[in-house]
Amino acid sequence: MSNEKQSSLDSIWESEDPVFANKELLDIEHIPDEERIIGREDEISNLANSIHPAIRGGKPRNTLIYGKTGTGKSLVAKHVTQSAEDFSHEQGTKLDRAYIDCTQATTETQVVIKLARTFNRPNETNISVPLSGLSTNVYYDRLWQILDSLHDVVIIILDEVDKLQENNVLMQLSRAGEAGKIDSCKVGILAISNKISFKDSLDERVLSSLQEREFIFPPYDANQLREIMRHRQDAFREGALTDDVIPLAAAFAAQEHGDARKALDILRNAGELAKDDDSEVVQEEHVRNAREKADIDRFSKLLQDQPTQSKAAVYALSLIADGNKQEEFPTREIYERYEQLTESLEIDPLSQRRMSDRLNEQAFLDILGVTDRVGRGRGKGMTNFYYLLEEPEVVQSAIESDQRFSPNG
Repeated sequence: MSNEKQSSLDSIWESEDPVFANKELLDIEHIPDEERIIGREDEISNLANSIHPAIRGGKPRNTLIYGKTGTGKSLVAKHVTQSAEDFSHEQGTKLDRAYIDCTQATTETQVVIKLARTFNRPNETNISVPLSGLSTNVYYDRLWQILDSLHDVVIIILDEVDKLQENNVLMQLSRAGEAGKIDSCKVGILAISNKISFKDSLDERVLSSLQEREFIFPPYDANQLREIMRHRQDAFREGALTDDVIPLAAAFAAQEHGDARKALDILRNAGELAKDDDSEVVQEEHVRNAREKADIDRFSKLLQDQPTQSKAAVYALSLIADGNKQEEFPTREIYERYEQLTESLEIDPLSQRRMSDRLNEQAFLDILGVTDRVGRGRGKGMTNFYYLLEEPEVVQSAIESDQRFSPNG
């Protein structure tokens, strides 16, 4: 590398970020100090009381936590369990915790493997937990051995638990002690869902085990969202935010059911857009543009692992929605546009029934909405009507990030 190129890189490495001072504070995965957690004092206290017995080796109470996206469910669960783990160690209790994102680990086997690998210390147990190759029962056996060998208590957070393909893992975990699977370790479960209807899908025995306590997290209001962002504004350099940035970002997030996750996304994206403009100050224009970028980023994340045929079905719906995300369309009408789309993309179309199955999968993942209605045609059977949960332009922009769907691809 030439000296000129090297010096150019050195100037980049040595330069300071003109907008952000500590961008980590705006990261959704970041667990802030308790004074930065706004409007969730009661929820923190209630959850702490639920798991309080674990501090001294007792069994924490299983708990179901509900609330819309961005209401602080995961944040509070992580904060309280981290604090419990730290305090319990001072009391001589071997408490450990695991966080499972059920949008990533969707099967029983995937959950058990992740738990066993999280809780294991192979140098102490001499137990290996390979990523594949064993039966589910063998993975369970190794998990039980690990828990009894290393831990007095474990607390398992199952985030977006409604995304699990089956509920048997809930039965196994919640009744492990009662069934004699483990002898000394106590297991507590914090199951988090965006859907209060989730419990309707549970077996009565699982429900009775899990529903020892139940909390609902309300949406944040605009004032709370402003406070949340003010308590994170030191993520930016002093003077980098104009006075209207935080109120505007809070107002946008309040329109989305009080979603703090979206508020922080907007604020972070606004800072990035300011940097792209070579500006050291984040202004109202950056916030407005960041709102759309946050929508596209969120939707892209939902779709990133979906197969091409699923994206094509969703894209077809967005094309006929004509700017109205709430309008509902029957499978037949979506299929007609889907066939045209697959022809232009030069991919083989699925049958209407199989395309409908793909749309139902997207509805399960909260990518689409679906309602059942009595059909109006011959036979008058039930038919599904689908609608977008995002603006059509946002859906199209997110899907077009896949080169196959790009107008210039």
